[in-house]
Amino acid sequence: MHPLKYLNHYPEPLQGQVRALIAENRLGEVLQKRYPEPNTVRTDKSLQEYTLALKAQHMKSAVTPGKVIFDNHLQVVKHALGTHTQVSRVHGGKLVAKREIRIASVFIDAPAAFLKMIVVHELAHLKQREHDKAFYQLCHHMAADYAQLEFDLRLYLTHLDVIKTSVTQEATHDPRN
Repeated sequence: MHPLKYLNHYPEPLQGQVRALIAENRLGEVLQKRYPEPNTVRTDKSLQEYTLALKAQHMKSAVTPGKVIFDNHLQVVKHALGTHTQVSRVHGGKLVAKREIRIASVFIDAPAAFLKMIVVHELAHLKQREHDKAFYQLCHHMAADYAQLEFDLRLYLTHLDVIKTSVTQEATHDPRN
């Protein structure tokens, strides 16, 4: 049985449905039908433009991040799909603080809706640091279906884990080895 580390806080009946989709090898198919639109944001420059457009549309008064990039070092295993940081530097005798958003590079190949969900999440942190009620209200303001996207993103990450595990098992059991 495959561990559902991204879904361990969800009710057991729901986890059972996911396990059934995995056993039937249909989880990827279900996600593909639900999210057929591919992600076209593939470079750091296009990610910056995409993020700033969402910010301009929904959070005009929030601080504008100085940098938005895909980051190969963010590890999904550590539950970091994106980060928001404040970088302080001395510039001309003054302390200058800039905000940065880094998005895990797994989103380059993810469906467009999942990239939007993680960008919305990180933008919300520009105003709300904690994952509290105000934070989630802001996320829902920017993406009305935020809760569903967050759950489906967890399904997508589970699907990637299943694929990775099966490839590893096939390589381990390869008779040529």
